[in-house]
Amino acid sequence: MLSALGNVWKIPELRQKITFTLIMFAIFRMGTHIPVPGVDPTAIEQLFANGNLFGLLDLFSGGAFSKFSIFAMSITPYINAAIIIQLLNVVIPTLEQWSKEGQEGHKKTTQVTRYLTVVLAFFQAIGMSIGLKAAILNPNPVNILIIAITLTAGTVFLMWLGEQITANGVGNGISLIIFAGIVAALPKNIGTIYHYVQAGTISYFSVFMFALIAIAMVVFVVHVENGFRRIPISYTKRVGGRSTFSGHSSHIPLKVNQAGVIPIIFASSVLMFPVTIAQFIDIPWVKTVASYLEWGKPLQTTLYVGMIIFFTYFYTAVTVKISDMAENLKKYGGFIPGIRPGQPTADYLDHVMTRITLAGSIFLAFIAVLPNMVAAATNIQGVYFGGTALLIVVGVALQTMKQIEAMIVMRHYEGFMK
Repeated sequence: MLSALGNVWKIPELRQKITFTLIMFAIFRMGTHIPVPGVDPTAIEQLFANGNLFGLLDLFSGGAFSKFSIFAMSITPYINAAIIIQLLNVVIPTLEQWSKEGQEGHKKTTQVTRYLTVVLAFFQAIGMSIGLKAAILNPNPVNILIIAITLTAGTVFLMWLGEQITANGVGNGISLIIFAGIVAALPKNIGTIYHYVQAGTISYFSVFMFALIAIAMVVFVVHVENGFRRIPISYTKRVGGRSTFSGHSSHIPLKVNQAGVIPIIFASSVLMFPVTIAQFIDIPWVKTVASYLEWGKPLQTTLYVGMIIFFTYFYTAVTVKISDMAENLKKYGGFIPGIRPGQPTADYLDHVMTRITLAGSIFLAFIAVLPNMVAAATNIQGVYFGGTALLIVVGVALQTMKQIEAMIVMRHYEGFMK
């Protein structure tokens, strides 16, 4: 492993990409400490005690939201815009056509996503500024507009920063920015555990159990994230012009966790929204409903698991087009052994995908409620582990390692993933 890691620095191009990525990370972390003008940070910090929707936004922003810095909204509007565009591919023929045009179509889709990001960021910033009016020192319309423009500019800058990392650095820039924000909270969590031990609140055995569970869950997530169901494919011999192409065998890799972290984000947002709204509305029945939906309550956990399973199936159905897969197989002379081409192939793939998605949805639900289990087993409170953060960190780390591995192998060096 050490010699393989040493190979990374032997490639000048890869060394430059990694250095550039680290510099972009440093700029991102510096920006999280630049406060938005005209806001009382003490009043903002009081809103993060109940694990509401603000806590989810703070997770993605790397702590920038709790400081209400210029990167308070992080890259969340861009993620929302990308998801919206992806879902609209199903209903808008133009977007669907762009998705089939390769690199040129990808450029058009990216441009539309950028414009939508600016719109969503501005409206989110306006809503955030109005909702947090109590924390604004002088909440007049001009100051609210200035704060909204500042937050929108911060998100647009992060979007540009992510694109620069994608073009000149290592891996997907947007994912790496979220990754950097989550990892940046690790020293704070370690410090929290240390203070607990020093105060005698928890024992060394609890810390050992926490570390053991953390390592086991990382290994488990890595195993599932790399899990595929390989559907064998055979191709018939075909003639093209004066050439004859012999038949060969291949496979279709169907990923177990096809939906990624999106179902957890959807379910978290839906359930945390009433709790967050209840903080600004002084209506008894609203606060009663919100109390049942607080993090860790039985009703909240049950709904959380159910919504994750539902959104996993929904998002997988939208993003994985079984009919197109079956049609392309038939078009290029491919078939699944024992299954007739056409509709029977589509039905078979749909049946397999349904069973795989069930396993993936249960996996996501388990990871999502993991923080509750860890807290109950170790009695360590206030240290977030599991759910969205774990999936993002492991997923981005695996993706980045694969890209670095490909660059190393291209230069005829021994890689570190064997």
